[in-house]
Amino acid sequence: MSNSSSVSEFLLLPFADTRELQLLHFGLFLGIYLAALLGNGLILTAVACHHRLHTPMYFFLLNLALLDLGCISTTLPKAMANALWDTRVISYEGCAAQVFFSVFFVGAEYSLLTVMAYDRYVAICKPLHYGSLVGSRACAQMAAAAWGSGFLNAVLHTATTFSLPLCQGNAVDQFFCEIPHILKLSCSDAYLREVGFIAFSFCLGAGCFLFIVLSYVQIFRAVLKIPSEQGLHKAFSTCLPHLAVVSLFVSTAMVACLKPPSISSLYLDFVVAVLYSVVPPALNPLIYSMRNQELKHALKKLFLLSSRSN
Repeated sequence: MSNSSSVSEFLLLPFADTRELQLLHFGLFLGIYLAALLGNGLILTAVACHHRLHTPMYFFLLNLALLDLGCISTTLPKAMANALWDTRVISYEGCAAQVFFSVFFVGAEYSLLTVMAYDRYVAICKPLHYGSLVGSRACAQMAAAAWGSGFLNAVLHTATTFSLPLCQGNAVDQFFCEIPHILKLSCSDAYLREVGFIAFSFCLGAGCFLFIVLSYVQIFRAVLKIPSEQGLHKAFSTCLPHLAVVSLFVSTAMVACLKPPSISSLYLDFVVAVLYSVVPPALNPLIYSMRNQELKHALKKLFLLSSRSN
């Protein structure tokens, strides 16, 4: 029986079987990756450079953009490089790094979305106490807690997963290293320990989801009591982008987690993985910039300044 130390590399699932389709997928994902880099980079620059955006909501949005950049950069570049050079290989260390950073960024992003729901709840339901409840120190602490929870979660899952003996080969049936597919390579009952950790993380995620739902129940109750149409529009314009991002994140994650094994296939697993690891980081900047007038104004000023400098 070989153990994990005897595995020096893993074989990832290629984008396609033929060279032409591989190059086509490479071009498609390169476009998505560049769009994600541009969108999140613009949000980072706009929030950092405009003092009007130095508020708790945009501070959390800046953190979300950083996490989105990290999330999509963990999986796509290696997969695109493999498609371009017609190879499937990823080193053992590279695979462990992918698992660590993917769990880290996804976990931290979900925690941050929960914090952002709290921020919107306080801003709309307790506006007079907003400065004291969501001050600069509280924002830094909540953001640090979100990043820290993702880090601890990633350390726990990565250490447990890669301590398992592997004797079912080294072919990972996904275009990046993913814990469930690595567990399939295990030949020990110890994998049940990692399954237990996954179940625990799922319960924590369900708790965060319940908190977000309850927050928005209170938010919509308060919003519907706002008498002025302008105040109603402003409240919805700050809440709907966050709600859309949460819906996209949770729905894609639920499809991945709750997909019945009976309908599992390599192609379906590939599509589901793209949905939750690639689509949200690319679409989140677009979602936030569509209805947010302050962000639109900051981006316009950014483009005007750059055009004048040229």
